[in-house]
Amino acid sequence: MARGIGETGKISVLLTTEGTYPFSPGGVSTWCDIMVHRLKSVDYTVFSVQMDPFVAQQYQLPKGTALVKVPLWGTEEPSEHLDQRFSTTYLSKQRTTDAVIEDQFLPLFVRLVQHIIAVRKDPFAFANLIVELYDFFTDYDYKVSFKSPRVWEAYKRLIQEAVKNPELGMPQPDIYSLIQSLGWVYRFFNIINTPVPRTTVTHASAAAFCGLPCVIAKLKYGTPFLLTEHGVYLREQYLSLSKRGYPGFLNTFLIRLIHAVVDLNYALADQISPVCHYNTRWERVMTDRHERIEVIYNGVDHEIFTRARALEHPRPTVVAVARIDPIKDILGLIRAADLVRREIPDVQFLVYGAVSVPDYHKACERLVKELKLENTVVFCGQTSDIAAAYEQGDVAVLSSISEAFPYSIVEAMLAGKAIVSTDVGGVSEALGDTGILVPPGEPQALADGLIRLLNNPGLRSEMGQNARDRALNLFTLERSLEMYLKAYVKLSVAQPHTPLQPVARFQVNLTDLRRQREEAGAAESAPSAAEPVAGGGRRQGALDAQRMYMERAYALLDAGFRHEALEQMVLAVEAAPHSPATPVLLADLARLRVEQQDFETAHSILETSIRQHQTLLRRRQQLLAERALALADFGKLPEAAALLRRAVAIAEDSPAVPVFCLELSRMYAALGERERARLERLKYEWVAGGEYGVQSLE
Repeated sequence: MARGIGETGKISVLLTTEGTYPFSPGGVSTWCDIMVHRLKSVDYTVFSVQMDPFVAQQYQLPKGTALVKVPLWGTEEPSEHLDQRFSTTYLSKQRTTDAVIEDQFLPLFVRLVQHIIAVRKDPFAFANLIVELYDFFTDYDYKVSFKSPRVWEAYKRLIQEAVKNPELGMPQPDIYSLIQSLGWVYRFFNIINTPVPRTTVTHASAAAFCGLPCVIAKLKYGTPFLLTEHGVYLREQYLSLSKRGYPGFLNTFLIRLIHAVVDLNYALADQISPVCHYNTRWERVMTDRHERIEVIYNGVDHEIFTRARALEHPRPTVVAVARIDPIKDILGLIRAADLVRREIPDVQFLVYGAVSVPDYHKACERLVKELKLENTVVFCGQTSDIAAAYEQGDVAVLSSISEAFPYSIVEAMLAGKAIVSTDVGGVSEALGDTGILVPPGEPQALADGLIRLLNNPGLRSEMGQNARDRALNLFTLERSLEMYLKAYVKLSVAQPHTPLQPVARFQVNLTDLRRQREEAGAAESAPSAAEPVAGGGRRQGALDAQRMYMERAYALLDAGFRHEALEQMVLAVEAAPHSPATPVLLADLARLRVEQQDFETAHSILETSIRQHQTLLRRRQQLLAERALALADFGKLPEAAALLRRAVAIAEDSPAVPVFCLELSRMYAALGERERARLERLKYEWVAGGEYGVQSLE
C-alpha cells in the first residue's frame, strides 16, 4: 500500500520540482534542500522536471534520497532518462503499430488537444485523460505515437476547426506556429512518460507541470496530494509571456495549456499551502474549495545568524541577495544606485546571486559601465554564507517586480538589517512595519528609502532589531518544518481517495482473482450445478464449496454466459460469506450488475463488499497487534514495533489505530529512537483528536 507509515517507520514523500531543485539555485531550491535534509522522519523521492539534461546538479541529496530526472528538452529519445533496458524501449516501439495509434492513441490525443484549447476547463475530465495517457505509454512508445503522420494530420484538422469556431477565439496560425505548438505538447507531456513511484504523500513545489505525477498518483494509487505555492505560477507565466513576443496563436495556445495544468493542480490537491496570504488571492479565485488552503510560511534557520556581527564598514554599504534575473529588476537597482551615489558619493552596492539569465547579466554590466558605477556596484556571485554576506552591509535591499515570500527578506530580518524593498507578493506580510516598502519599478522611490536609512544610524538600528524580533517570532525554520510534517501526517492518515469515475470503482482485475483462486486450489471433485453442497456449516467445507462455485462462475463468464455466472457468484458468496475471497466476489458481482444497468443493486453489493473487506482487515489487524503486544511483554521491542506498524498499515481507519500509534511512540521512546517516537505521537494526536483527551494539531 502507498498510504500510511511504511516499513521504515517513516512517511515517504514524492517531492516534485520544475526547473529548480536540485539543479538550479534559488529560493525554491533552498526550501527543497532544507526539507529533504532536515525532516528526518520523511523518506523523500525527488521528481525533478528539467529543461536541459546537461545542467550540473547544484545540491547534494541526503543518502538514500532517490532522484528521478525528467528532461523536457535536449534529448533525441523521450525515453532516454528512463532506467530501462534497450530491449524494453525496442519492444515498446515494435508494439506501437499504425493500428494501435489509430485505435488507441488518436482518440486520447484528440481529447488532449480539445481540452488544451478549450476556454472552459474540466479539470476532473483532464485528470482522467492524463491517467489514460499514462497507462497507454506504459505499454507503447511515446515518440512513435506522437511522430505518426496520422497525429500531425489530426492536429492540423483540430486547429483549423478551432480557428473557425468563434467561441474559442483562436487566432489563425502559420505553419511555424502549428509545429511549435505541437512541439510544446510533445515536450511538456513527456512527464507522463515517466513511471510515478508509490509513496505515502505527493508534494508539488508549484501548480505547474510538475504536479502531473501527483495527479497520476492520486488517481491510480489514492495518494494524497499536497501543493505548495511559492509564487503564483499562472501569474508568473502571464508576466513571462507578455515579454516573449510570440505570435497571437502561440500566446493563446500556451496560456491555455498552462491554464489547464494549473486548474488541474488546484482541483486535485488535497491541501494547497501558499507561502504567504498574498498568494491566496489568486488561489481563492482558482478554486471554490477554500477549506483546502492553509498558509505555511517559509522558515529560515536562525542559528546561522546567531553569531552575526555588527561590523563597522569603511563605506556605506547596501547588500542585495538576489539572482541576476529580470524578475529581480537588477537594472532598476543599478539605476537606484546611481541616484543614491549622487547623495552619498562613497556608497557601495554588493549584489550576491547566481546568474540565471546570462543576457540579462550582460545588460546589467553594460548599464553599470554606462553610468560609470564600476566602483559602486559589485557583482559578487553566488554565496553559500548568507550571514557573512549580510554582515557586509548597513542596509539590505530587494528590488523585485514579483515575489512570493522571499527567503532573502526573512534572512535579512534575522541578520538584524534594516530593509528597503519593493512592495510585491508577501514582502509586506514578512516585514510588517519593520522596513520601508516602495512601489516596484520606481528606482527613485527605492533610492529615497535607501538614502533615508543610510543617513540615519539610529533608525537603521531600531528597524533592524524590530525585524529580527519579528522573524524569530514568526518565520523560524523549526516552525515551518513542523507545519509540513503535520501536513504529511494529516494527509497520510486521511481516508483513501476513491477514483473520480463512479463506474471505475466496480471494476475488478479478473487476473488477480483467478490467481487468488488458483493459489487456494481447486476442489478435487465438483457436483452438478443443482446439487447442494454438504457440510456447509464447517469452515473447510464452506471454503471448498466457494472455490467450486467460483470455478463455475468464471468458466461461465469466459464463455459469455453472464447471467449464469452471476448466479454461481451469488452461491459462492453464500457458501462462505466471511472468506478472504468474498469481498472480491462481491465487487465482481457489482460490476456485472452495472453492466445490466442495475445501479442500485450494484451500489448495495459494493457497500457490502467494502464492509466485508474492512471486517477482514480489522481481524488481521487485531491478530498482528496481539502478537506485537505479546512480544513487547517479553522485551522484544524492535520486533514488536515492526509488527505493530504492519497492524496500523492494514486498516488505518480502524478505531484502534490511535492506541497502536501511542504504543509505537512508547516503544520507540524506550528504544531511544526519539524522532520516530515523535512522529508516532504526532500521528496519534492527529487521529485521536479530542476522543482520547489529546488536543488536535489544529
